[in-house]
Amino acid sequence: MLVLSRAVGEVISIGDDIAVHILELNGTQVKLGVEAPAGVHVHRAEVHQKMLDRQGSATHPAQVPNL
Repeated sequence: MLVLSRAVGEVISIGDDIAVHILELNGTQVKLGVEAPAGVHVHRAEVHQKMLDRQGSATHPAQVPNL
């Protein structure tokens, strides 16, 4: 993991076509802006995990017990 210190107005580049902008600092919160190509999906980790969980349950339906 790369750990960086940045100030408001600075940018972190990821590869050639993703940029993370530091927009605002407010106490312990940081407001970020993410620029990425249209084909790159950007989600918060918890949203991404829910999407993966839903995909998994759709491809692996719950087992129905034999009666």
